[in-house]
Amino acid sequence: MANLIPFRGVLYDPAPVGDIAKVVAPPYDIIDAAGQAALHERHPNNVIRIELGLDEPGDGPGRNRYTRAAGLLRDWLAEGALTRDPAPAIYPYQIDYQTPGAGHGEGRRVLKGFLSTVELAEFGTGHIYPHENTRSAAKADRMELLSACRANVSPIFSLFSDPDGGVLALIDKSIDADRPRFDFQDDTGCRQRLWTINDPSVLKTLTDALTPKPLFIADGHHRYETALAYRRHRRQEAGLPAAGGRHPFDSVLMLFSSLEDPGLTVLPTHRVLTTPVQPLADIERLLGETCDIEKIPRQQFLRTLRTRGQAAPVFGLALRSEAALLLLSVKPSHRPQAGASERDKLDVSLLQTLVINRLCPNESDQHAVIYTKDDQEALDLVAQGKATASLLLNPTKVAEVRAVAQAGERMPHKSTYFFPKPLTGLVINVMQE
Repeated sequence: MANLIPFRGVLYDPAPVGDIAKVVAPPYDIIDAAGQAALHERHPNNVIRIELGLDEPGDGPGRNRYTRAAGLLRDWLAEGALTRDPAPAIYPYQIDYQTPGAGHGEGRRVLKGFLSTVELAEFGTGHIYPHENTRSAAKADRMELLSACRANVSPIFSLFSDPDGGVLALIDKSIDADRPRFDFQDDTGCRQRLWTINDPSVLKTLTDALTPKPLFIADGHHRYETALAYRRHRRQEAGLPAAGGRHPFDSVLMLFSSLEDPGLTVLPTHRVLTTPVQPLADIERLLGETCDIEKIPRQQFLRTLRTRGQAAPVFGLALRSEAALLLLSVKPSHRPQAGASERDKLDVSLLQTLVINRLCPNESDQHAVIYTKDDQEALDLVAQGKATASLLLNPTKVAEVRAVAQAGERMPHKSTYFFPKPLTGLVINVMQE
């Protein structure tokens, strides 16, 4: 069901550009304004100039950051800063990282996967499953960029089931682990390594192995839906039928990783409240019907939250007005019953209906919620008086993401944060017309 298409990737040439770490970037949607400016200053060939360009005075329909991005892509290819590989390939990719919150030298993991293009498939066909809703403004921005550049600069992050590890074992067997094409440390301390496999027999074996496997989008829903819309537009523009044949715009760049990979981490996305909240006595009254409330010393709090969360839905609550932290354990009478939807079974759904809707009944208060994946940041914002309360969750399980997607449902906003994120600009898919 996953029609893998090895491709001639476009990659930076270290000879003219120098250190590869200076020209790649994190995914555009986790870069703030300061980070965007810093990346623009870092190197004249940094991929941020294509992926997330800066607006300039006098911009309009014929001259803007999207047209500049397309011009830079053409120039860098012509100048040799970027080069296209001579033969179709897939690109094994490993990220050696430390899990957030772990002590120095602890919690090190390696995420393994590979970059390739894959034939686009409409949702609902049983080929590729989403799990999140998307927003129109973000898709409009990505459509402008894709239409101008006709290239995928940032890969969509997808997952497939490989319980016996056969796919990743084939890749490991087909590379020289000690001789990666790129090997560098990024800004966050992750070791990034990339290889190339262009042996036709290995590519066929890998393609055949992926064919029966459905894909689950972990990250990049906006880019995937944009690629679908772009394909429809290009086919209509060319007078082509909705399906049939294969054209460059019928595929999209993806990072493929295994659902069972122990190197895959899902972080929780905590909710931080910035508007006034009720005193503790009122909170106990509001939440007492749905949750058992227990005060936990700060030094035991996160460990208790994680341990208890293995067996039942449990949330943490930090209040500016209270030194102790509260553990909110959902009462059995309010846990999902048999027949509940996969979405309704999620901790993040229960947090919204049982806790946030009661603490923040006004829609304006809920719009003022901010999000963080960092446990300590969620607690520190309250301790430092920058927030009124923080609600901490346990991470959504990968199996829950798959269950929601296969049920045809979408998860609530900010339900998952897959980590680590693949870099932008390591391998680019320039669509050859």
